[in-house]
Amino acid sequence: MKPIIAEQGEALAESRCSVRWVLASLCLSMLLPSLGTSIANVGLPALARAFDGSFQDVQWIVLAYLLAITTLTVSVGRLGDMTGRRRLLLIGILLFTLASVLSGLAPALWLMTTARALQGLGAAMMMVLAMAFVGETVPKARTGSAMGLLATMSAIGTALGPSLGGALIAGFGWPAIFLVNVPLGTVAFTLAYCFLPADDNIGKAERAGFDMAGTLLLALALSAYALAMTIGRGSFGLLNLALLAAAFLAAGLFAFAESKAASPLIRLAVFRNPVLSASLAMNALISTVMMATLVVSPFYLSRALGLSEAGVGAVMSIGPVISIFGGIPAGRLVDRLGAPFVIAAGLFAMAAGAIALAVLPGIAGYIAAIAILTPGYQLFQASNNTAVMADVAPDQRGVISGALNLSRNLGLITGASVMGAIFARASGTSDITVARPEALHWGMQIAFAVAAMLIAAALAIAAVTYRRGRVADRLQK
Repeated sequence: MKPIIAEQGEALAESRCSVRWVLASLCLSMLLPSLGTSIANVGLPALARAFDGSFQDVQWIVLAYLLAITTLTVSVGRLGDMTGRRRLLLIGILLFTLASVLSGLAPALWLMTTARALQGLGAAMMMVLAMAFVGETVPKARTGSAMGLLATMSAIGTALGPSLGGALIAGFGWPAIFLVNVPLGTVAFTLAYCFLPADDNIGKAERAGFDMAGTLLLALALSAYALAMTIGRGSFGLLNLALLAAAFLAAGLFAFAESKAASPLIRLAVFRNPVLSASLAMNALISTVMMATLVVSPFYLSRALGLSEAGVGAVMSIGPVISIFGGIPAGRLVDRLGAPFVIAAGLFAMAAGAIALAVLPGIAGYIAAIAILTPGYQLFQASNNTAVMADVAPDQRGVISGALNLSRNLGLITGASVMGAIFARASGTSDITVARPEALHWGMQIAFAVAAMLIAAALAIAAVTYRRGRVADRLQK
């Protein structure tokens, strides 16, 4: 009897150890893509000098990366479901690492932009498949904690980028902000190769039927939308309207193609699931709000409150630092209290934080508001991701994870354009850099009043969705 118990104990300990190493590889797969975004932003002035380019030229170094992630996130998720998630994640890490080398050694701006697009493809594979692997490798009772951990690693990457990038540029020059990914990517690849479970045979019969037409139409729709939201810095001209029209046309053609495809990229029937549809809509709305803090805050803190560049950076780092410490506790709350309750709690906290940003004056008011808003976002993100991924069928984990990341990216792109435009219009000027402090205060109030309305819309969606779910459960009983 004792040897049997001992063997069971050893097996349990080995299983826990294996899960820890799996989570370590998935954490690195989440950290690197977010680091790849934030560390490149801080390097744009140095890159403009190095390649003798304008700000608009070097901005494509960031934009190419984000466009690749946004347009391909669903496609790589579906491909992972069909051909094997471990295999594709390893390819993604390898592609991200090699593209980092090419970015650091690029002799011309066009080559660096191309390398960054390839790096974005690798980043899309890493983010989507890391989240999909949680449902496959982590016990259901710990899904919330694992999602919170991945959110924490993403926040660490975002927070680490500016300070690490500045130090690397000062010490070694701009190539170092890309080459730093090489040792980290090597570690991520080694951990994933050694500890991620082997691919099974799910979907291999469908491999020949990959929906190429749907993939191209979706990529066209998302590229057109992303460009419509980013070109012109928030002011819509004829080109923006034409791109937006092309996005809606391509989206309509995509929906039609998916309804006819034998092996569709996305089974449209999954959106009949009210929890999934509501979660994607809320994710887009809340990401729009969070982007507002990144777009509006630098101008408000520097122009209206008179902070130096170092002061702005220090104050804006408070949110990401809170995220680092808030992700894991948020995930544990989801495991204990359930996703619906924590989603509501997070949204209420976010609404309070947005209202505080609109009404509380000065630096102390801003910090207090961010200290309310950021934990609310952590609660929402961990619970919403858990609600989506906890009960997804194994052959759909990749594509649903891709849809979740896509809704977030679309929200970020929309927030960068729309919330920035609202802030500028409310400030009464087309050039924020010359606006009076009083005008910027008013712009801040209007922007975050709109943000509070968006959060209220997300709360209404959550209330309706989960109330219907409770009614349906009662009828079934």
